[in-house]
Amino acid sequence: MNEQVSVNIAEGVSLLRIDRPDQQNALTIPMFDAMSDALAFGESSSRVRCFLIMGMPGVFTAGVDPGDLRSSAKSGAVGESLLHFLKTLALIEKPLVAAVDGIAAGLGTTILLQCDYVVASEWATFSAAFVDHGLVPDAGSTLLAPRLMGHHRAFELFVLGDQFDAQRAFQAGLVNRVVPAEDVEAVALAAARAIAAKPPEAVRTALRLMRGDRLDIFQRVEKEAANFGELLRSPAARDALQAFIDEQQ
Repeated sequence: MNEQVSVNIAEGVSLLRIDRPDQQNALTIPMFDAMSDALAFGESSSRVRCFLIMGMPGVFTAGVDPGDLRSSAKSGAVGESLLHFLKTLALIEKPLVAAVDGIAAGLGTTILLQCDYVVASEWATFSAAFVDHGLVPDAGSTLLAPRLMGHHRAFELFVLGDQFDAQRAFQAGLVNRVVPAEDVEAVALAAARAIAAKPPEAVRTALRLMRGDRLDIFQRVEKEAANFGELLRSPAARDALQAFIDEQQ
């Protein structure tokens, strides 16, 4: 397992922790590979009944690492490891819980739309200004966000590029609970353990009925990736992305 993504399985919960705080937990190719492997293993393992994704105190994740964004800008396509992670996430049928403290930017916000239960600290912030950077939202979020939040709020988040604080995210339906920072991990872990303790087939059947066809999300991930590539063939989009990358260095 990648040293910047730790995985621990206990009491039916597969806990994936992003651990790269010196870079705001920005996700790299090896980290995406590690997370994809952990999700695939947990989905097939009878030991795992629920996933819990968390970062470190003060930062969930700032999204894709600028170095990998630069590679995408040069190639004009979403990186294979990132796309594989997004597709894996889209097809997971076991419950997903997230614990968010601090920054959740870009992919750090959009992957929460794939989760079933999200606990955030009162200091958490959420942003997904993809359009400002010449891109389109990812992780199936162009399908999921309007369903969950309504078109107007999704437009605020993705097109206007507004940053949501924890209370705004709660009001929008992106977050289930807002708690003090020191309680985030404990509350999220307690929720994941409670889910894992329930009859697994009943949980999974209920989720299938509630979520609908996951293939729709998988196909939307592919469509978003295709549009990402098309945008990067535009000089204006490449310039906007490069400006964003330069800001992060």
